[in-house]
Amino acid sequence: MINKEKQPLYHKFRNSLIQSVGKMADPIIAIIMALLVGSIIIAITGDDVLLAITSLVLGAFGNMRSLGQSFLAATPILFTGLAFAVAYRSGIFNIGAEGQFLVGAIAGAYVGTLFIGLPSYLYITMVLLAGAIFGALWAFLPAILKIKLGVHEVINVIMLNKIALYFTNWLVSSSGPFRMGSTLPATPFVCPSVRFQPIFPNSPMNVGYFIGMVIAYVIYLIMWKTKGGFQMRAVGHNLYAAKFSGIYAERSMVKAFMLSGALAGIGGAMEICSVFGRFYAGFSPGYGFEGIAVSLLGNNHPAGIIISSILFGALKTGAMRMQILAGTNVNLVKVLQALIIFFVASRWSLVKVISNYKEKKRRLKTSDSSLSKEGGNK
Repeated sequence: MINKEKQPLYHKFRNSLIQSVGKMADPIIAIIMALLVGSIIIAITGDDVLLAITSLVLGAFGNMRSLGQSFLAATPILFTGLAFAVAYRSGIFNIGAEGQFLVGAIAGAYVGTLFIGLPSYLYITMVLLAGAIFGALWAFLPAILKIKLGVHEVINVIMLNKIALYFTNWLVSSSGPFRMGSTLPATPFVCPSVRFQPIFPNSPMNVGYFIGMVIAYVIYLIMWKTKGGFQMRAVGHNLYAAKFSGIYAERSMVKAFMLSGALAGIGGAMEICSVFGRFYAGFSPGYGFEGIAVSLLGNNHPAGIIISSILFGALKTGAMRMQILAGTNVNLVKVLQALIIFFVASRWSLVKVISNYKEKKRRLKTSDSSLSKEGGNK
């Protein structure tokens, strides 16, 4: 028999456990449903379902090289996912991480060619800081337009994405100032001290993703453990209530937008240090937009985004082996990604199922008690 004094604590723990399990169940069920539907599509096209799924998993995690490629693919979308999450939690729909990513990347690539002989740790910090600053500045304009003129941020950042794309392409074009003698539409390679080195033999894995994990933890501390982070989340939860409580909502929005842009810019600069060593035209295949999916799958929380970015990176890496061994179209991975987001958006949630069940029981109980009262009155 449960002690009455401890009963409230027990119920609180039980409800917290159910909510935690439910939050984890959302993406897990979405992944399972997406794989089931994807398996049906593979079967319809006449390919071997088991071989395709096995090839996908082994291509992503089968050996150290595959594992390293998965983490490399996960790194940029980890940062753009964090960028979207910070803005979204603050009531801002920042789909401009693509442009902020590009600006941060070219800023990092340029700074990476300026100095010779600097210690690696100092130079890498400068490159990432340059990406953060220019990504934040690129996000500052739509923030001001939203605050001062009331222009919706989605319109602003969509236009700025295109501007960033064509502007950075021009900078490395034949007449661009950042090409500096390169034979391709790209910047020169950065100094060797800027490049990350592999940390395991026979694997391209480097410290890039682990730096991203540290930054994700810092973002968690900022958003959930500081006064400024609480204010940003309060504005995102209810703008008018936040203003009524004395929070300077406009300032919080600008901070959130610039922090979001800085994260995307760091992601761009990180690709310079981690993978490419320079910026080239068409640098991003859409990392900013993939970050939206990663953030939504991770419940817009840094811990969830870390896990979901690894999943998406693994899907991208495993797709090539799946195509080679099973003959499956590589675009099936994009279908799987879309299906995962679809099922997450459809709210396949254990918490929702339980809450709906409890609500239905409560209504039935209320209805029965009302009928019994009416019968007694008669």
